[in-house]
Amino acid sequence: MRILLVQHNLDLSELWSRFLQRQGVEVVQAATQLAAINKLRFEDFDALVLDLILPDGGAISISDYATYRCPDVPIIAVTSTSFFADGSIFDLIPNARSLMRTPLRPDDLAAVLEHYVPEKPTPSGKPAVA
Repeated sequence: MRILLVQHNLDLSELWSRFLQRQGVEVVQAATQLAAINKLRFEDFDALVLDLILPDGGAISISDYATYRCPDVPIIAVTSTSFFADGSIFDLIPNARSLMRTPLRPDDLAAVLEHYVPEKPTPSGKPAVA
């Protein structure tokens, strides 16, 4: 599984990345809207973990571009606010599969990713073991 992690808090991003990498997930990090869009322009991802509150804004723009590039990409939205507690994020981001409040445990994030990202079959037709 290969994910794009968009999180402006570099310490938190690094913590989540290291944990997910130990679980066999390939993690590419971006801290800004521009960095995320550039990654999405040239690389493919199985999922997107997206902080909804970025200093430069643009979380919705990032999700729109990700959905344009890969219409079925699951997006896991994370936020430290209760602003989207009414579920409106699922109207704003059609590919949103989950809304998680920070602080969150890295193993909870890993479980959500495992649930929403389908395993890719190997050339033999059997799912790959991570």
